[in-house]
Amino acid sequence: MKADTLTAGSGHVVDDTVNDAIRAAIVRLVHNREAGTDAYTGPIYFMMHDVPSEERARELAAALHAALYGDLEPLNRAVPPTS
Repeated sequence: MKADTLTAGSGHVVDDTVNDAIRAAIVRLVHNREAGTDAYTGPIYFMMHDVPSEERARELAAALHAALYGDLEPLNRAVPPTS
């Protein structure tokens, strides 16, 4: 699955905090073997292979899309931060 900022237009800026949160979530997914080790962690696009199911891939894609527009809550639900 892939999510990117390329179609958002040249004026769309993704905050560093958001990029860091997405990157950390992808690292957790790779660590938990929910994504392949060849995951790409931005900043323009984010890509993961070997997601275990289409349902999970759709959930993650929606969460990443929301995060790219500043809403981190779906990402935090889909990939809870470690304490």
